[in-house]
Amino acid sequence: MSINVSRERHEAPVVAKIRHQEAPGLTEDVVRTISASKNEPEWMLKIRLDAYKAYEQKAMPAWEKQPDLSGLDLDKISYYVAPDAQQSRSWDDVPAEIKDTFEKLGIPEAERKALGGVGAQFDSEVVYHNLKEEFSKQGVIFEDLDVAVKKYPDLVKKHFSKCINIHDHKFISLHYAVWSGGTFIYIPKGVKVEIPLQAYFRMNTKSMGQFEHTLIIVDEDAELHYIEGCSAPRYDESSLHAGGVEIFVSKNAKARYSSVENWSKNTYNLNTKRAIVEQNGRIEWVSGNLGSGATMLYPCSILKGEGAHAEHISIAFAAAGQDQDTGAKVYHLAPKTTSTVKAKSISQGGGRTNYRGHLCIKKGAAGSKASVECDALMFDEGSSTDTMPYIDVQEQDVELAHEARVGKISDENIFYLMSRGLSEEEAVEMIVNGFLEPVTKELPIEYAVELNKLITLEIEGLLG
Repeated sequence: MSINVSRERHEAPVVAKIRHQEAPGLTEDVVRTISASKNEPEWMLKIRLDAYKAYEQKAMPAWEKQPDLSGLDLDKISYYVAPDAQQSRSWDDVPAEIKDTFEKLGIPEAERKALGGVGAQFDSEVVYHNLKEEFSKQGVIFEDLDVAVKKYPDLVKKHFSKCINIHDHKFISLHYAVWSGGTFIYIPKGVKVEIPLQAYFRMNTKSMGQFEHTLIIVDEDAELHYIEGCSAPRYDESSLHAGGVEIFVSKNAKARYSSVENWSKNTYNLNTKRAIVEQNGRIEWVSGNLGSGATMLYPCSILKGEGAHAEHISIAFAAAGQDQDTGAKVYHLAPKTTSTVKAKSISQGGGRTNYRGHLCIKKGAAGSKASVECDALMFDEGSSTDTMPYIDVQEQDVELAHEARVGKISDENIFYLMSRGLSEEEAVEMIVNGFLEPVTKELPIEYAVELNKLITLEIEGLLG
């Protein structure tokens, strides 16, 4: 299996037929058009319209040292682009030009070799979705969210927008107003899906916004590993990705969410991800962030039940012209909850990385334990990195640790490896791979290999 997303984004985009594309700019009519095109129920239209009103009222983010968003002109973004393709469960029925794009990215090769199910979204619509029969027989639901709204309305309505509120910030309000496509997963009580389910999101049209919504429900004593991959070709015009991920982890359940986001450098990646974890549940976030000119992404875990656990493991890579502002948010709301955050970042060629964290241990969360570890590696003096943790502890009986380290690739280490017969680039690659190993070892082997390849491609020729 391969998630070969790096090389593709530097090539010319595939020219695919478009069934419908909204003119740039957002109005209430656009919101209503999106809802009508999907034949949505009234309750979903109401959420969209409420979110649109919130979006209009909210100001742009204005945080200390945040990425520069001044180049993002929201009036020039097209908020809905539907390819001329009907969703299919047969790969043979996907239009050739779209199929060729996904074949280059390893889909459905990945499905055939290693995955329990695959969804593929092209611009604003899911064009392919399939789940292995063995999981379907166990009651597992793996659908395009647009489809799930109609097939499982009660289940979707009970959870949709209940983890991430439509009023949280301007870009999540925008997301709820215009969301399209995405994934819906329900894992029944006691069912353990032992091989990953995957969705892949391709933003192919210039000056567009992609707003997929992922909604995952893992019932009591159930387990899931879900993987998302993302990419886009390079354009001169800016594009916007503002997806939403809501995960509900029930009592004694376990969910792992892995993502490799590799948008092109003309993309603003302003994503929102959050999980609510009940008693003795476990959420694991494993994230790789490359590409995109500006990223603001901070997966959030709300540890609601006693004994709940969260683990955040991430890598961010920033090259010239990139600002990767990433991190994690963890809220300990119940006793004996635990969390671990491990963040790695690399900046080179003038790129900037920043860890922005928020850790809160509420009153009553006695016996909780939390650990935050941030490591940054810089290639040159023109690059930069920051660590901006915010820690709020309201309970006495807790254990808390925070550690941050910043380093530059050592000339001595490079010289030592070169004295052992490696070239300069091979030496740098070995150092970088060793630095990333705590993250890559948590990914499926195919993804770990590919992530290392992506980093290697970025640093090729850097020191030579």
